[in-house]
Amino acid sequence: MTPRISLKIQLDPVTRLGRGKAELLAGIRETGSIAAAGRRMGMSYKRAWQLIAELNSCFAEPVVTTARGGSAHGGAALTPTGEAVLAAYDHMLQATERAIAEDLGRLDALMAVRTVAPARTGD
Repeated sequence: MTPRISLKIQLDPVTRLGRGKAELLAGIRETGSIAAAGRRMGMSYKRAWQLIAELNSCFAEPVVTTARGGSAHGGAALTPTGEAVLAAYDHMLQATERAIAEDLGRLDALMAVRTVAPARTGD
């Protein structure tokens, strides 16, 4: 495996924004549904809702709005705040990747070749 980064932003004492929540937000933008976005990630509907509720409570404005089902069919959409949060995360991730690409390459060159993944012991 080639070394890669995992960018997590601590938004407040209990809320972090990382690749998973960013992927969930992008999925909601693409599918118009929290459930569908969660399913694409192998995530339960309940867990997807929990993550969105966590993000919604963290910002001054909600990141996702929802409409109830029924004959009009419900759905979800990113708000302007949600679009800004996702854009900021994507920008920070790309900037970080560019900034450390050379160092990751050095680490990769120093790594041993492994045929079996070792047990994960922590970061």
